[in-house]
Amino acid sequence: MTTPVELVWPTTLDDALRARTHRLVRAVTETGGAIGYLAPPDRAETDAWLDGVLADVRTGDAALALATAEDGSCQILGCALWRRRTAAASYRHSAELQQVMTHPAARGRGIGRLLVSALIDNVRAAGLELLILGVRGNNHGAIALYEDLGFREWGRLPSGISVGDERFDDVRMYLDLGRPADVVLHGSAALGAGASRRRT
Repeated sequence: MTTPVELVWPTTLDDALRARTHRLVRAVTETGGAIGYLAPPDRAETDAWLDGVLADVRTGDAALALATAEDGSCQILGCALWRRRTAAASYRHSAELQQVMTHPAARGRGIGRLLVSALIDNVRAAGLELLILGVRGNNHGAIALYEDLGFREWGRLPSGISVGDERFDDVRMYLDLGRPADVVLHGSAALGAGASRRRT
């Protein structure tokens, strides 16, 4: 029988949860998971990453979801997060989906779908308009999941991801979450701030 899964949305993490999250990240990295590490990180690296994420969670610029086993073991089976794009004010209406991962021993149970679906709802509830993500071009299962949840590819940088002497496409995807009725969409029309006319 499959153990039920519960989603937890922490704003802080005690040492035990940090240790369990670290074990998840290491296990995923050790089996080749494309989550941004070229080698399994040490505890200091995952703690520093968690500190940055949780600082953004507490300001409302992120949300972290942990999928935990409801069997009393407190094992973390997966995690994912979104972070608001805060580099410039003109991007604050959008967020990026990051670090979507499932423990190798828990794959095939729909945990990735559960996490991403919950984060989509969370981003929408936060009032953001666009959710974007990047995925390695060889991760066809993840791409299919994202497409099934409504994401569409908006760009692809050939050989944009480097893993040692291997190169993979960097696939960029987006999900339109809707916007207030008074928002005016200009697309690529040559009007509004920063516009210039097409040269002939």
